[in-house]
Amino acid sequence: MSKKRKTSNKKGAYKRLFSYMKPYRGRLILAILLIFVANIAFASAPLLMGNATNSLALLLEGGKTPEALGSFFTFLIMMIAAYGLNALLSYIGTWLIVGVTENTIFDLRKRVDNKLAKLPLNYYDTNAYGDILSRITNDVDTVSISLQQSIYQILNAVFTIVIIFIIMLNISGVLTLVGIAVVPVALYVSSKIAKKSKQKFDAQQKGTGELNGFVEEYYSGHNVVTVFGREDTVIDEFEKTNEELYESSKDGQFLAGTLMPIMQNMTNLGYALVCVVGALMAIIGGLSIGMIQAFTLYLRQFSQPLTQVMQITNVIQSTGSAASRIFEFLDEQEEVPDAEDAKFPEKLRGEVTFDHIRFGYLPHQTLIHDLNITVGAGEKTAIVGPTGAGKTTLINLIMRFYDVKGGAIKIDGVDIRDMERSRLREIFGMVLQDTWLYNGTIMENIRYGKLDATDEEVIEAAKKARADAFIETLPGGYNFVLQEGAGNIAQGQRQLLTIARAMLSNPPILILDEATSSVDTRTEVMIQQAMTEMMRGKTSFVIAHRLSTIKDAENILYMQDGDILEVGNHEELMAKNGLYAKLYNSQFSDKAAD
Repeated sequence: MSKKRKTSNKKGAYKRLFSYMKPYRGRLILAILLIFVANIAFASAPLLMGNATNSLALLLEGGKTPEALGSFFTFLIMMIAAYGLNALLSYIGTWLIVGVTENTIFDLRKRVDNKLAKLPLNYYDTNAYGDILSRITNDVDTVSISLQQSIYQILNAVFTIVIIFIIMLNISGVLTLVGIAVVPVALYVSSKIAKKSKQKFDAQQKGTGELNGFVEEYYSGHNVVTVFGREDTVIDEFEKTNEELYESSKDGQFLAGTLMPIMQNMTNLGYALVCVVGALMAIIGGLSIGMIQAFTLYLRQFSQPLTQVMQITNVIQSTGSAASRIFEFLDEQEEVPDAEDAKFPEKLRGEVTFDHIRFGYLPHQTLIHDLNITVGAGEKTAIVGPTGAGKTTLINLIMRFYDVKGGAIKIDGVDIRDMERSRLREIFGMVLQDTWLYNGTIMENIRYGKLDATDEEVIEAAKKARADAFIETLPGGYNFVLQEGAGNIAQGQRQLLTIARAMLSNPPILILDEATSSVDTRTEVMIQQAMTEMMRGKTSFVIAHRLSTIKDAENILYMQDGDILEVGNHEELMAKNGLYAKLYNSQFSDKAAD
């Protein structure tokens, strides 16, 4: 993303953020009106106090005692009522604003969640998980807290400044000019500091995302780090990243922290000047004691919201930085939408056709050049070849995790780009080399393949996957709770559970990507028998490096550099004595040597 575009996004972040409040503008307008009336009530209190002081002075002078006494208590009661009204309306206004902000953040979180489902797989492949997580958690939380803190304070500050300024002018124009003479200077200095602090807060939000990405990456791979003895290197890199975050956070907070004392000292200077000029005016009879008292209170109240605004500037800066990152995420290019007139095979048999497909992850790179083959319904197709040949890429294209750049992939004659992605992926069952299990019971994890399955169906699938034997040895059996990532059972056992989950889903087309790579030889033989039974009558794609496991496949595709160089069954390819035969013989010669 260019620097110009980033700047534009930051400028529009606040506008876009407040656009999420449109559905709740009725409540927001009511809250604004209540806060405005509350500020009028609050602003009237010093004037009432000044009049009460004048009445008290008249009472002490002994003139019109009953009237002065009555006036004193009247103004006193009115002042108490004004403070009470201010408290009540402020409470209601705050309650309404909190409701508006919470609903706004709820909608924003929902939008972010929906965005996650619409992003192409390429986005997750090219961005650190920790940074993505930081955008949808830390940044959204920052915006949520900032909105709750800043909206009421800003409204309250603006209304207070306007109302009190008008009252101050009515009391004395001279004192008003004296009192606010230093305000422009203070605002100018504060704006310069705020601009510098914004740059630091931008760096802070970015650094937080980078640090989260770093921690997530190395925490998930801590075993590898330990095996290779790279703990010191990782710690050094972490400290470097953490130090950068520390510096940007420290500088940002320091600059923001200087705003309040600068404003306070500037306004205190004006306050002192008002006291001197006010005293002179009282001596020459220009103002009464009560009005001078009221004016000094107003000046203090006038300076407080200015200080308050400067105090929350750092919060506002954090909001802008966090909102910009969120909207950058929301503006990421989404998957191509499903076709409006989506199609689906009238009779699902499982025939898969690769019609001269061409594909590359990058525009300037073509991985698959011209793949043209038809896999018949119910056939078992094995995909073999060296690392980087395009085997997994082919599976990603079938599942439409990526779209082809040319040609078409068809299932029973229907282009998969014409199908709804959700219906397309319901056709497939997958067992991957990398297992995924969530925090829950074994029963719940297997049932993930078919949510309405009965306990009996789950147990039957586990037996077919040869997982029942080890499950029964666990405390609680099928009710044994797996930790996050299923770290409390062995890797091979995790693989068995994912195979059981696929068996339970009973899909028309199966995709097995090194599904038995993490089990021992004896278990592998049993699983192969179960999987052979499961694949009977179903179209299946098997990626395998152990060529002994795919000898019974009707089709074996030997891929290299994105192209299919050999096609046939095991006997045919061995008879050709080509690339497949060399690969197969090399595996078994290695075993013989061992």
